[in-house]
Formats: sequence, C-alpha cells, structure tokens
Amino acid sequence: MTYEMAKVSVSIPQGTRDFGSEVIRKRDYIFSTIRNVFELYGFEPLETPAMENLETLMGKYGEEGDKLIFKILNNGLDNPDKEKQVKADLEKLLQGKTVKGITERALKYDLTIPFARYVAMNHHQLVFPFKRYQVQPVWRAERPQKGRYREFYQCDADVVGSHSLLNETELATMYKAVFEKLNIPVEIKINSRKFLTSLSKRCGESVRITDFTIAIDKMEKIGLEKVKEELSQKGLNKEQVSIIEKYLLISGNNQEKIIQIKEVLGNDEECQKGIADIEFVLNHLTPNISIVTPGEAEGLPPATSIVTPSAAEGLQLTLDPSLARGLNYYTGIIFEVKAKGVQMGSIGGGGRYDDLTGLFGVPNIPGVGISFGVDRIYDVMEELNLFPMHVQVGTQVLFFNLGDQESRKAFEWLQQLRQKGIRSELYHEFAKFEKQFKYAEKKKIPWIIIIGDKELKENTCTVKNLAFGGQQTIPAGELINFPF
Repeated sequence: MTYEMAKVSVSIPQGTRDFGSEVIRKRDYIFSTIRNVFELYGFEPLETPAMENLETLMGKYGEEGDKLIFKILNNGLDNPDKEKQVKADLEKLLQGKTVKGITERALKYDLTIPFARYVAMNHHQLVFPFKRYQVQPVWRAERPQKGRYREFYQCDADVVGSHSLLNETELATMYKAVFEKLNIPVEIKINSRKFLTSLSKRCGESVRITDFTIAIDKMEKIGLEKVKEELSQKGLNKEQVSIIEKYLLISGNNQEKIIQIKEVLGNDEECQKGIADIEFVLNHLTPNISIVTPGEAEGLPPATSIVTPSAAEGLQLTLDPSLARGLNYYTGIIFEVKAKGVQMGSIGGGGRYDDLTGLFGVPNIPGVGISFGVDRIYDVMEELNLFPMHVQVGTQVLFFNLGDQESRKAFEWLQQLRQKGIRSELYHEFAKFEKQFKYAEKKKIPWIIIIGDKELKENTCTVKNLAFGGQQTIPAGELINFPF
C-alpha cells in the first residue's frame, strides 16, 4: 500500500526570518563586538522574559506604540465558559482593546520598560548606579519592510540611579567605540526633550507634548509640509503650527542652533536646563577643549583644565532640534544614530528617563540608556560589504576521506587540530576527489588536507589552500603548528 503525502504550504510568520549559519556568524560578530564594549565600560548582563503582563507594557509607548504590542491570548480558551466569553468580547479584541481573562500578557515591545519593571521589583538588592546590558529579541506588530521586522533583536545598555550627565558622555563614546570597531561611518544626533517640553509651553498649555512629538519625529521621513498637516489634524491652530515650524527650521552648526533655540523658546526654565545639558555633553566630547571653571569665571587664577579623554577624540555629535524619539518616557537628552551612505532608518537610539520606575510605584530612580538595532546594523554592513572574511569562515580545515586506513589516520590528526582550537572536520565517507573538493568549496572551507597511500607510508600529509591554490607536503609532526 502506498500513501500520498498531502501538499502543505510551509511558511513562517510575516516579518520574521530564519537564519542560516553564514548569517548567524555575521550576527554573532555584531553581538560580540557590542557585548565587548558593554563589558569594557562596566555594564553587567541581564535577561527578562519574552512576555510581560500586559499592564506592564500598555500606556508606556504612546498611542501609536500601544497599537504595535503583540497581545497573547490566555491558555485554556477551549473551556466552554471561556469560549463564550471570547465570542462575546471578540469585537473588543479586534479593536485592540484588552479583555481581562482573555488577554493579560504580551510579547515585550522593547527592553527598556521590562528593565524598569525589573529595577522596581529588585531596587532594594541592587547597587546603584546599576549598569546593565541586555541582548534579546523584541516583537512589534509593524508593517514589514526593509530594516523593519516584527521580531528583531535589541542590544541595550542603561545606567539607573544617577543624575550625572557623565553617563550621557560615556554612552556617546560607547556608540563611537562600537561603530568604529564595526567600521560603520555614522552620524550621532543629540537633542533634549526639555526643548520639546518648552516648545509645548510656548504653544500654550492646551498643547500636550505627545500631541506633536510623534509628528515631529517623522520630519526626516515625510518632510516639513506633511508634519505641519499632521499637526493641524491633531487640532493645533495656525499660530501654534507656525511656532513649531520656526523651531523645526533651526539650522547651522551646534552653537548656531543653540542660539536659535534660545530665540524661538525664550528664557523658559526647561529650555535653559536643556541647553545646559547639551552644552555639558558637547563640551566633554569636543577634542582638547578646556572646560571653564567657576574660579575662572570670577576672575580668579584658572584651575587645572579638564581635557577630553582620548576615548572621545574624533567623536562629533550633531544637535538636531527635530529629534524627538516619540516614546513618552524620555525626559532629557536623547540620541539617534544614522549610518552614512545608506538608505536606512536609525541603527541606534536612546536617552534619559528620570522617573521610569515611577510607573511601577518606585519613584525617583533616574536612568539613561542607549540601544543598538542589530538587524539594521546587519543590513548596513551587508550593503557596505563590511564583514571581515574570517567571520564568514566556519570549518577551517577539511580532511579528505581516501579509504579506511587513511581516514583513521586523518581522524587521529583531526582531534589534535581541534584540541588546538582549529575548526576541522573529516569528510563523512570515501568519495572521489571531485565530490570532496565541491563540498569544501560550497562550505567555503579554505584548507584541505590529503592523506593518501603515499602520505601514509612517508608519515606526511599534503596541505592545500583553496583560496590561493598553493599546496605543500609536510611531515605529520609539523601539522599541529601549521599556520592555518
């Protein structure tokens, strides 16, 4: 009797991807580069669950962010009573509303809110300032497109329990260190949410900051005119839109922009605080600049000048007043990183959030953090051909299988190379040279070792480099020290 297999359409969810060995090695190269910098700066690893209670996430990302949260149906919905409840509340579910007893958990949208929840739960045991990093996947119900996925990794580094702006300067130098190691040319943008708070006041108390930050954040993507249209649709009048337009038209170098910000926003206290924050960071990161001390300002003999550390040399931040980082929880300096020469959204971003844990009943724990968009970084490196060749090599050495005795000897030497850390394998069966050569070429194995009847008798082996075509026969005792 014979059976016909049913035809099955095999696929994966839209916005997700499978990763083969070549991609995984390249991604691991990015991960390890970022982790090494995190560890170098004293950050400690942390992991949080893939899902959180829905109430932990909802209301933390703004109205548009909440729509992108993947909600999880509770288990046990095959129970007849629960099934009736699902049918009764189906319309609410389809509208994206939360129905207690049916949707109480969700996949995490980012790493920052779960981190804030962790700090709130464990603040009595933590040593502050607490510096942590996380490398984990997150999920968003985005419309999939280039550089935008529904499942993707984030690499975050955060410091909580400190108001010091030295944290912002360190995070900026971490961005520089990572992207220099990856050889990605980037522009690092900086702004302050305090400017946007001041702008909100300038437009009138009726205009909430969330009314326009989401629109402003689209400035680079949709242009000024579209932003103005969106602001009008949100209920802002012509005068309010005009004020925001003047703010968005600020241009020039960093110092010129600061002057124009003062002109547009006036002497508002929040504006002044924002300028002080920006100038502190820019001064600390400008090569060889001397910071004026209070003594110098009063006409006293100058104190020892503070010189920018070498880690900041060559680091340039661009003040961008239109940078908003649409998430609600930012309160101070914000960052965004763009790759130069590539059509791609931001590949990094972050900022200060001085009361994020207050959302979970533990107020007054300040924090600041940055994030790396690994998936976009990967796409940028692929497009610019930036991955080193060694990253793309799996097996370094393939021993040909030329018979029983030959493969026994090859297996013996294979173990010696593995003990030395050289990634090696033996072809799985006796086969023609051509077949084994093709296997090595397809797997991009750079070296092959041939042990035939002649080599067995002479206790030698033939080493061949497939990349350059050269080969040589060496004594077996020299194989362990051969420069693969």
